[in-house]
Amino acid sequence: MERWRRGCCLLTVALVAAMAVVSGEAKLSPGHYRTTCPRVESIVRAAVARKVKETFVTVPATLRLFFHDCFVQGCDASVMIASGSNDAEKDAPDNQSLAGDGFDTVVRAKAAVEKACPGVVSCADVLALAARDVVTMSSGPRWTVELGRLDGLVSKASDVTGKLPGPDMQPDALVAMFADNNLTVDDMVALSGAHTVGFSHCTRFAGRLYRSSAAAGPSYYRASYARQLMAACPRDVGPTIAVDMDPVTPTVFDNAYYANLAGGLGLFASDQALHDGVVSRPAVEGFARNQTLFFEAFKEAMVKLGRAGVKSGRGGEIRRDCTAFNQQ
Repeated sequence: MERWRRGCCLLTVALVAAMAVVSGEAKLSPGHYRTTCPRVESIVRAAVARKVKETFVTVPATLRLFFHDCFVQGCDASVMIASGSNDAEKDAPDNQSLAGDGFDTVVRAKAAVEKACPGVVSCADVLALAARDVVTMSSGPRWTVELGRLDGLVSKASDVTGKLPGPDMQPDALVAMFADNNLTVDDMVALSGAHTVGFSHCTRFAGRLYRSSAAAGPSYYRASYARQLMAACPRDVGPTIAVDMDPVTPTVFDNAYYANLAGGLGLFASDQALHDGVVSRPAVEGFARNQTLFFEAFKEAMVKLGRAGVKSGRGGEIRRDCTAFNQQ
């Protein structure tokens, strides 16, 4: 009987291990590279700092790149892949507005890491570290980044459809989408606070801006804010023109975004919906009153988001070049 029990336990352990490999689950740890690349965080931070010094666009671009990567097939740097046939994730319509400075930040940081620790650190981990660093460098909070992700083996534009929050989404749809990534309503509201350093191309919200009636004026916008946006984004504006999502403190990572929503300064309908929604409004009001509360919630939400769809074992690789799969 004892021999049967030992055999049964060994079989159970083996099955659990096998299931973890098949499902792509991985155990992340802040000390994952402690012995193999102990300077990885300082190397990435230095590369990010140089890029931020060149242009502040690095901050929102890198942070948004991390979100778009994790929401589609998990945090596996699949959004970094460049396809000769233009059918990778980055080529999807919803990713066309991703700024090149975000990609360049990761490429530069990865190149610096490769010089010190070739073939050791994944692009997915470099992106996760860079996302943390740009927040810290814009007066935001710092948190401990869990590491140990592998880079994905698939990147398809078709996988992006329906996976990313849109500018006109309503609260129920947003809640469901974040829940698919094991994120709560409070996580959703906290992560939306990244818009405090964001920017948007005019074409993303022009429809909302110019929906108007003779009596009410532009839909949903405070009149003075609508006039400001119309001056920056006329009806015939080109696709490259962009405006800050936080008109008050656009280069500081703070809680002004939430106070802006209370004042009718939400650029996207989905932003303003957070303030107007029954389930999300308490968090919006709490973060507006207390920046420390927002920072703590944002840190927790970023760690949770970083666990989404992590690859391990045969489900991933450590790319030498973040923009291309390794040659088999």
